[in-house]
Amino acid sequence: MNGTETYAIDDVAFIGRTVTEYEHMFDLDLSAWEGESVLDCPGGACAFVSEANTRGIEAVGVDLMYDVPPDELRQKCEEDIDRAIAGFDGVEDQFVWEFYDDVADVRAHWSQAYQAFIDDYEDRFDTGRYLPAKLPDLPFEDDSFSLVLSAHLMFLYMDKLDHEFHERSLLELARVASDEVRVYPLERFDGHRYPRLDELLDMLAEEGYETEIRSVPFEFQRGADELLRIEV
Repeated sequence: MNGTETYAIDDVAFIGRTVTEYEHMFDLDLSAWEGESVLDCPGGACAFVSEANTRGIEAVGVDLMYDVPPDELRQKCEEDIDRAIAGFDGVEDQFVWEFYDDVADVRAHWSQAYQAFIDDYEDRFDTGRYLPAKLPDLPFEDDSFSLVLSAHLMFLYMDKLDHEFHERSLLELARVASDEVRVYPLERFDGHRYPRLDELLDMLAEEGYETEIRSVPFEFQRGADELLRIEV
């Protein structure tokens, strides 16, 4: 880190990642999930649901913003990308520039993701592919999805989301999964690991879930190169 400055966003940003970013962040082989159901929670402006459905995966996204009309959500996507990109100014050394070439390349990836998302969202608004919901309460039956993915919410925003939220959310993600849950990253914005992660792992074990901290072929925020996998 470079002294006291750290990357931060004032509120939870509605931005997204491309499928390639998802494949790296979640150590994900999409071909292994063809014909299966997958939940992206929260989905944000990610391209995953749109692209996964073209590859024979029954993918659904949930996000508290998915009741916003497409035109309004398109504007928010653009504004939040600007806000998130501005946060890199002066703290570029906190990041590993391997997957992305530079800040402009980050913008290019995130813009590509949101364009794919918003086009699909506009075509399928109110069809059930994109559902308005938020953790820790999801509108699904037990074991509704083979795989559940959750990126860039838990752990990252621990100053806004308390420990009870993390407990309830992990249990909820596990409840709606029939095979496994993957959560990335495990770090806060300041680059430090969520300090009560061991307590969460103990809680999941007590509830009968096996867990694994798995290395992933992706590191952008320094040190954020592992995910939490919950076997259901």
